[in-house]
Amino acid sequence: MAEAPLRVMVVADESPARRRLRELLDDCSSSLPIAVVGEATNGREALEMMQSAPPDLVLTDIHMPDMDGIELARHLLKLPRPPVVVFTTAYHEHALEAFEVHAVDYLMKPVRVQRLLAALQKVPRLKPLSADRISQLPANARRFLSVTERSRVVLVPIDDIVYLKAELKYITIRTRDREYLLEESLTRLEQEFGHRFVRVHRNCLVARDAIRGFERRVNDDGDAHWEVVLNGMSETLAVSRRQQGIVRDLAREKSDVDA
Repeated sequence: MAEAPLRVMVVADESPARRRLRELLDDCSSSLPIAVVGEATNGREALEMMQSAPPDLVLTDIHMPDMDGIELARHLLKLPRPPVVVFTTAYHEHALEAFEVHAVDYLMKPVRVQRLLAALQKVPRLKPLSADRISQLPANARRFLSVTERSRVVLVPIDDIVYLKAELKYITIRTRDREYLLEESLTRLEQEFGHRFVRVHRNCLVARDAIRGFERRVNDDGDAHWEVVLNGMSETLAVSRRQQGIVRDLAREKSDVDA
């Protein structure tokens, strides 16, 4: 019975780079059955192509517009059958130490056929990268969060998020249009996106650009508290006592900008 070919997707934003990898895969096919099942110019395009039939292996560049290779690897973990990921990169040798330490496979450019063949031959023994290993790699903050809906991976642009609120074991992602449920740590999200979001409560991060202002409210028991007023939304968010100092600082910043 013929051995099933290794299904490979190539992801790189430059056409010559994709062509070079296809040629190298052709060279490797005499030693190993290979089927190139798709090409994509960035991570977002690749993820969409893989929704219905994920490959066994993704050969992806790291630096790409819209979504880079490391962010792609994180979102691929949401697929029912995540593929193995091997990065292709022109990173300086010193910057690759994190890849070595965390046993993440990569191919240095210009990619050599023997090195590629060695990577391909390891694929059947490898498991998909874990989220923890990927998080240890040198990377920019994600441009998207990904959630699973009806067995599909849905990307939510960070720019569209109004707030993130922890509720039980999920985080509610709120955009102006709708809500999504995410399984991640609010603390980890704050570390990654602290420049874009501010914590107003132990369970809530709000996008700085979504804040219109703050209002002081008094409840039925006569206790005063602050609430966040959001741009273009009637919903308000409670500010915890612990975070009221941050509210005052933000209010001063906004008044300085408005002035």
